[in-house]
Amino acid sequence: MFRFYIALLFSKLAYLSIKLLKHSGGTSFAGMLALKICPDFLKYCRKYVEPYAIAVTGTNGKTTTSGILAQILEQDNNRVIHNVKGANMLTGIANVFALNLPCKKFDYAVLESDEAYLTKLYDYFPSDFLIVTNLFRDQLDRYGELETTAGFIKDAIDKADPILFLNADDPLVANLGKEKEVFYYGFEEVEFCSDKHKSSSSAPSEVFKCICGEELKYSKRFFAQQGHYYCEKCGYKRPELTFKGYAKIYDDYSEIKIDFEGKNYEFRINLIGLYNAYNALGAISAALFLGIENEFIEEALLNYKSIFGRAEKKIINGHQTLIQLIKNPTGASEVLKTIDLNSQILIAINDDYADGRDVSWLWDADFERLQNTQKPIIVSGIRAKDMAVRLKYAGIPADKIIVEEDLKTAVEIVSSSDKMEENISILPTYTALLKLNKMKF
Repeated sequence: MFRFYIALLFSKLAYLSIKLLKHSGGTSFAGMLALKICPDFLKYCRKYVEPYAIAVTGTNGKTTTSGILAQILEQDNNRVIHNVKGANMLTGIANVFALNLPCKKFDYAVLESDEAYLTKLYDYFPSDFLIVTNLFRDQLDRYGELETTAGFIKDAIDKADPILFLNADDPLVANLGKEKEVFYYGFEEVEFCSDKHKSSSSAPSEVFKCICGEELKYSKRFFAQQGHYYCEKCGYKRPELTFKGYAKIYDDYSEIKIDFEGKNYEFRINLIGLYNAYNALGAISAALFLGIENEFIEEALLNYKSIFGRAEKKIINGHQTLIQLIKNPTGASEVLKTIDLNSQILIAINDDYADGRDVSWLWDADFERLQNTQKPIIVSGIRAKDMAVRLKYAGIPADKIIVEEDLKTAVEIVSSSDKMEENISILPTYTALLKLNKMKF
């Protein structure tokens, strides 16, 4: 216990120094130091959370799902600790505790966790509930194929045995609920009330097989592998839903109706795209199960603001700017459905460790959607030239592709217009997003 308090003291001093020297955002360093001094640091943190800890994992949507849920719980006057900036490995999670303990206690912890690190987190800080959003092909150099990622999460579930909230529309996620205490959420119906969201993607789609080896069939397929699936050979199918969702997807928001325990709930989500409707559905399902009143959920959803590149809105040099993280084929293809083709578009691609070294995923994302863009597209980052080649093969004329590897200069180019009504769309990978977030406009 002595080492725990020493770790708290030194991590706070380290964070203060970082902020004074303006070296970084301080999302992980204090946590890294705390774990160095006290390897069991997170075990001691667990007693500061009562009654529940909730973990959120999956390939896409972790930050948004956990952010929405944390805001709902706070709206109900709960004290919530949450790694709001999305630092989701052990150091990032330890960081948020190091900066908030020992003077505070919390009703809930809402912790976004990297898929591969969830089992390590559960060695020290098991959660009472686990939300799994989806499983898409992502960072093959780090995770391998989808079965590998699913294996990481299954090992964590077997270790801690949390109550599960699983996206039933994803066959890989739904399969994690076997012989476990599980509540399934998903969409019974999806209505696209926007032409740009309605169109199908030309990106290659995964072929998903049942556990028996037969290819899954779909009666409804919403995007990627998400939908109503079944196996003609063994009878495996999408499980019955605890939380039945019905979505209407508009240009800039969504409306969701949820049937739960014989009651109907209706919400407006001020986030774009079906993928964000799924994120909201997962968070709302957990909140309803925890007994949060409908009025608090509604208020939280209306007040929720996207953070840190997840459909984040900023003003850059006077221009309305939408920043959306891209990191894998499915996520990027869904984001590309939402892009305003009349806006100034900047795509920033890095291949640092946190991005994934393998950028072959660019060829599986639906960049063909940008063919009718009205203005030149600026590409930036370490792999700017790779992105330029991908756009060329997507059908964008070479004279409409501008390569500027320096991100700050690229931002200055897209925001240089004197016409303030011109909007900007920025699609960065993770480390490019970090760099972008530090810039002053």
